[in-house]
Amino acid sequence: MFFRRQRLATPTFADRLETLRQAGFATAPQPGGAVRISRDGCAIDLLEESQHVRASGRAGIVAGNQIGALVDGGFQKFFRAPSGQQQPALADQLKALHQFEEDLKEALGQESYYNDSLGTTSTYYLYDRVKDRDRGVPKRIWE
Repeated sequence: MFFRRQRLATPTFADRLETLRQAGFATAPQPGGAVRISRDGCAIDLLEESQHVRASGRAGIVAGNQIGALVDGGFQKFFRAPSGQQQPALADQLKALHQFEEDLKEALGQESYYNDSLGTTSTYYLYDRVKDRDRGVPKRIWE
């Protein structure tokens, strides 16, 4: 009598999308092979990469057909779409975004880290007002 461990089956990308649909998320194909996952005004674009799921950006609030990233301005949080459109972040939107991210990780079987579980984390932090902070090494005065 030998006891064998059952081999873990790696779910395919289509299986993961079906799991998300069963968890209450809406899925819609996007140009470039991405799939937009959305619920309660929040969305994220996912890509398949060698049978693994990779996010093409951070989760955010849907603004038209774009996803607005959360920006921490120090004095206030707001959502900024790739087109430059900005809107202040409301408490209900932040709660919905946090719940969306947690439920998404749970449905995909990903780890949920402690600092992310405490609350919503911003995509950009612009409160220090240092010019070109998020663009790598700034141009030095002597250059």
